[in-house]
Order: sequence, then structure tokens, then C-alpha cells
Amino acid sequence: MKMPDECIDTIMFAPCGMNCKVCYKHCYHKKPCMGCLNSDEGKPEHCRKCKIKDCMKVKGYSYCFECTDYPCKMIKNLEKSYNERYQASLMENSEFVRNNGLEVFMENQKEKYTCPKCGGIISIHDRECSECQEKIEY
Repeated sequence: MKMPDECIDTIMFAPCGMNCKVCYKHCYHKKPCMGCLNSDEGKPEHCRKCKIKDCMKVKGYSYCFECTDYPCKMIKNLEKSYNERYQASLMENSEFVRNNGLEVFMENQKEKYTCPKCGGIISIHDRECSECQEKIEY
């Protein structure tokens, strides 16, 4: 899948701080997941059953960082997992959005996760381009 020429749609920013555009379920599938905040079509089971997303709906927030309990245990656990497995920080993403806005964040993500070789989307989960399978180091 190629990175779009236009800005990444802000609906692709999940409540937890994940940019769904760079998720492996979005990058590699003929019927890609359309992000946390869209329908459950194409989503892996763990995303369909996400307690963080459900919590935000119940509390009436769009993003976890808006909550007075932030960062809660669920976010801290997800953060630890993303730090260890993918060397990525969802909490840093959220803090950037809080301070600079979602549009600026998504523009930065577009630059970071576009393959310099072919313009494909680099998956955050395996650091591989969805088009040419080039392994990318950040």
C-alpha cells in the first residue's frame, strides 16, 4: 500500500496514541483495517475487543490523554509493550498531539513512515515497507 499524497486522515489516530495507518493490519491487506475509530471490518480480534477504546466511549473522550486518569494502567501496559517490541512510544505520540495538534503529528508520521525507496507505508510493527518489503531502520 502506498502512502497517500495528501495528509493522513486524522481518524487514523487511535485513542491510545497509535497511528493506525502504519499498523500491519492496514498496510498489508487487500481489505485493510480502516482504523480504531472506524468500523470493526478487517480488524484483528484484539482491536475489536479493545478495552481502551471501550473506556473512551464510556467516558465520552476521543483520546486517552483527555482523561483525568491518564495514564491509566491499561495505557501504561500498552506503552511498555510498544516500547519493548517496537521501540515506539504511544504516550509520546499522545503528548505530541496534545501540544502540537493532530494534523502536525500526522504530517510528521507521514514523513517518518514513507519508504524512501518506493513510497510505500512502513509498518511500525515490523519496520518493513508494505510495497517493496525493504527493511527500514529509524
